[in-house]
Amino acid sequence: MSPFYVLSVVFAYFLMLIVISSFTGRDRRNVAFFLGNRKSPWFVVAFGMIGATLSGVTFISIPGWVGESSFSYMQMVLGFLTGYYIIANILMPLYYKLNLTSIYTYLDVRFGPYSYKTGALFFLLSRLTGASLRVYLMASVLQLTVFDAWSIPFFATVVITLLLIWLYTFRGGIKTIIWTDTLQTLFMLIAAGTTVWAVADELQFGFFDMVREISDSEYSRVFYFGDWNDSRHFVKQFTAGIFLAIVMTGLDQDMMQKNLSCRNISEAKKNMYWFSLTLVPVKLLLLSLGALLLIFAARTGIPLPERADDIFPVIATQGYLPPVIMVFFVVGLVAATYSSADSTLTALTTSFTVDILNAGSKDEAGLMRTRMFVHAGMAFVLGLIIVIFRTINDHSVISAVFTMAGYTYGPLLGLFAFGIFTNLRARDRFVPWIAITSPLLTWFIDYNSEALLGGYQFGYELLLLNGMITFSGLFLLRLKGKFRR
Repeated sequence: MSPFYVLSVVFAYFLMLIVISSFTGRDRRNVAFFLGNRKSPWFVVAFGMIGATLSGVTFISIPGWVGESSFSYMQMVLGFLTGYYIIANILMPLYYKLNLTSIYTYLDVRFGPYSYKTGALFFLLSRLTGASLRVYLMASVLQLTVFDAWSIPFFATVVITLLLIWLYTFRGGIKTIIWTDTLQTLFMLIAAGTTVWAVADELQFGFFDMVREISDSEYSRVFYFGDWNDSRHFVKQFTAGIFLAIVMTGLDQDMMQKNLSCRNISEAKKNMYWFSLTLVPVKLLLLSLGALLLIFAARTGIPLPERADDIFPVIATQGYLPPVIMVFFVVGLVAATYSSADSTLTALTTSFTVDILNAGSKDEAGLMRTRMFVHAGMAFVLGLIIVIFRTINDHSVISAVFTMAGYTYGPLLGLFAFGIFTNLRARDRFVPWIAITSPLLTWFIDYNSEALLGGYQFGYELLLLNGMITFSGLFLLRLKGKFRR
């Protein structure tokens, strides 16, 4: 497909998002931007959150993981279900009870201003790096498929990309995101489903033939109970799934801001339950797509790419399938990337405005000016970090940034667990030092784990270790007396 057609597909897609924002952004009040007037339909939020949990990286990576880890990722998905249940019944009632706009305000109520600012800053650091990387990868795809052919510099690609996101989010905020996420989730599922259908058709598989081929293949193994040191071991992945769901949804302003826009706690719980149940077949669809692509490559003699993540884009865009599949792939990739990037921009704006600038006490007009300035500023910072990634152009550094983003959730887990499950009081002034020390100790233990722990290698459970270190630090430096709830 020519660069012109790819670009036309992308702009047509964004035009739909801008049309949606023109309707949802008519109410420009701050309560609409931050919380959607607390009138968001729970079923719309639930469907849209599926796309928000899947970035463009995940959209490509889940099919790619199948060749290396089979369907073992489903063990983690089962852990997600437990984590979402905990969120719905412990964290969300707390947020609604306190009537929060930013969930990190809880840390101010429970511990004090130092804890509050620490939690917010760790969220900002994590989301800025993670969102920048996701948009960087998508902008790189556009650069390769479109803008290089027209000799347009990468900087211009980034500016255009972020400008389009800013255009459809700057007025409506979370109220717009709720509806655009729904559209983006739909396109992502259509892209994955259409590719599954096209590959099955090329292999002359009916539905039941396809199911049988996948289930009989070497890729369909889900459970791993053998080697405890294997990162795919069930206990490791299930436990990691629980805590990853808690921190990346329940302790994340981006995801919780959508839930807080529901009418009441009852509807917010419905949203969480249905979202978690719907996510299971969606993950299974993407894993099945990965298995089917590998079977297709083996049957047709397509050489596998060096990077496992490249199998989906290679088969979808290199002429092995009907041309329409490339259109769906591009739309699905754009939808998966921007459904996380646009909501992240809104969440960053909310957290920085409310948590860092303390602008929530301003009058309506003053708060609106502040959050619009912050919204533009956050888009600029995202662009700056993306350009830095491009300048470094080192995949090992980018991988390290992703790892660092994971480390930042550990202190949040420890802080919230200490606040919710104990009546102890923390020394607020020491909390920033504990939160900084915890990831450093976690890194040290991980780096030396084989020597210290008899060959044991950490996987995603590093998050739990990080949270436990933070919790222990808060306990050791606690104040006398009990917190009165």
